[in-house]
Amino acid sequence: MDQLKLLGVALGLASLAGLNLYLTVFATGLAIHFHWIVLGQDYQSLAVLGDPLILWVSGTLYVLEFFADKIPWVDSAWDTVHTIIRPIGGALLAIRVLGQPSPAFDVAIALAAGGASLVTHSAKASTRLMTNASPEPFSNIGLSLFEDAVVIGGLALIHFNPILALAVFLLFISIILYLAPKILRCVRVKLWLIWKKLNGPAAGETTSSLPATLSSRYASAFSKENLLGETIAWAVPCIAKRLPGLPANSSGMLVATNEDASKLLFFPARGWRARARILSLQGLVARREPKFLSENLVLSPENKGATYLLLFERGRGERVEQIVQFLNARQTTPAAPGSVTTP
Repeated sequence: MDQLKLLGVALGLASLAGLNLYLTVFATGLAIHFHWIVLGQDYQSLAVLGDPLILWVSGTLYVLEFFADKIPWVDSAWDTVHTIIRPIGGALLAIRVLGQPSPAFDVAIALAAGGASLVTHSAKASTRLMTNASPEPFSNIGLSLFEDAVVIGGLALIHFNPILALAVFLLFISIILYLAPKILRCVRVKLWLIWKKLNGPAAGETTSSLPATLSSRYASAFSKENLLGETIAWAVPCIAKRLPGLPANSSGMLVATNEDASKLLFFPARGWRARARILSLQGLVARREPKFLSENLVLSPENKGATYLLLFERGRGERVEQIVQFLNARQTTPAAPGSVTTP
């Protein structure tokens, strides 16, 4: 039981270090220094955190993080720098808790604790990156304060019930790992949109018509699905943010045909390319929705939530507007078979 408690304290501190290393060290050291908590015999190795020098260093760094963590994009830059620092700090805290029973055990605990810190750090950094897509600062401030509250609450739980803390942290880490594929897809899309926004032309795109050609990869997939011999009206690359039957943030090609005004085809770029997704347009209205990082194409019943949501990089506003006009015009006046509709 005592070993389980030690493990709960070690992994708990490591997990919290992934959220905010400096607050974890500073708050723990402050409680030890002012005797707000009394360290048991098994935890005497943590007494060093109450040293004034460590308090000054961790406190100063926490003050810097307190302000950096609340400024959009600065928080992401700060998290990038701490991708190595937080896992190392979490591993050192865990080793300090458990002492030095053997070099092999130290390495095993360092790997486990560093991994726990990396998981919580990655969840925090990913959440911040997604939040930064909104230019207002209030969400960043709220998330930062919430994370600080989680660290303080987690430290209190570790002090009063280490075994329960171990169970809570293991559950939390398991949830993060379960959601990791979705998180990684979302982060990849955000980074791509950021890159396109930073490197795209300032004036945006100027095109007279929508492209109507497919690369060899998509042409092969289209020919397999095209049992009726339909012809392509236009084909544009985009990201499916909300599309039934596909994971969120799947990249691919959106295709309209000249013959059928009631549908669109979406061909996923990877993993799901075996079959196209058919988007039924019956009763849906298309509209453009400009965002901070993207141009959104929303297909939904009038005055209701989005049925389909597709993302285009910033600077593609004219293209999205052309698609909106094309789709809404076809819904009212469907194209005749074999005709080519120009948006």
